[in-house]
Amino acid sequence: MRKHIMDFKNRTAIVTGGARGIGRGIALALAGRGANVIIADLDEESAQRVVNEIKSGGSRSYFCETDVTQQWSTDQMVEATLEEYGNLDVLVNNAGVGGAPGFANRKIPNVEDWQQTFDVNVFGIVNCSQSVENYMIDQSYGKIVNISSIAGRVGRSGFATYAASKAAAINVSQAWAFKLAPFGINVNTVCPGLIWTPLWESIAEWRKSTEEQNAELSPRQIFQRAVSESVPLGREQTPEDVGNVVAFLASDRARSITGQAINVDGGVRMN
Repeated sequence: MRKHIMDFKNRTAIVTGGARGIGRGIALALAGRGANVIIADLDEESAQRVVNEIKSGGSRSYFCETDVTQQWSTDQMVEATLEEYGNLDVLVNNAGVGGAPGFANRKIPNVEDWQQTFDVNVFGIVNCSQSVENYMIDQSYGKIVNISSIAGRVGRSGFATYAASKAAAINVSQAWAFKLAPFGINVNTVCPGLIWTPLWESIAEWRKSTEEQNAELSPRQIFQRAVSESVPLGREQTPEDVGNVVAFLASDRARSITGQAINVDGGVRMN
């Protein structure tokens, strides 16, 4: 019988997009609690640095080159995980993009921006979840945590591609929560707030090029102003903040929580 504690010893977790930013924070949070962590990403150089960081802390880790937009690739991700560690308990769908290459320089998103955000941010969740679900169903156990954003909580003008994809991510998570609940599998969503990551830097560059009031500011200054204007707690969030919540949702302490979307945003969106 599994103990209801946040101890991941002998458990294995996949973190997509785990090479940088929020994904790295999640991977380190799970590894720090004893999990074997698969870093599923396309950026091998950055991913290997995270793998080495995890190993230096005493946990096991492995890089798996994965394109979440392709079902064959996510199937191979699961096969590689089982071959390497023999078990799979947690899937964190973190991989995400803000648009197609060069989106930060376009005032109006083009069709490629819409396609890319939905391919990665939505179909990436679907592909990975479909790849792991049969294994989790067979063992009557599993935790899936999907990373959305507070941008998916409410529609607004500008950057609609990203916001719409993150809203869809929440809905997809709820659909899978209903689907997998009879098999003892929990599916939840975490909605990060304002975190200085490469993605947010690209968003700030987009705001700089499209919003007159930001034209003279650096991307970091744009980010800091957004924090000061919108976060009630008055401070930016960190990848570690998100990692801690993901670790809780992936643990047996959250065994009665499923289909929920939890904001980690310093109070920007209060539900």
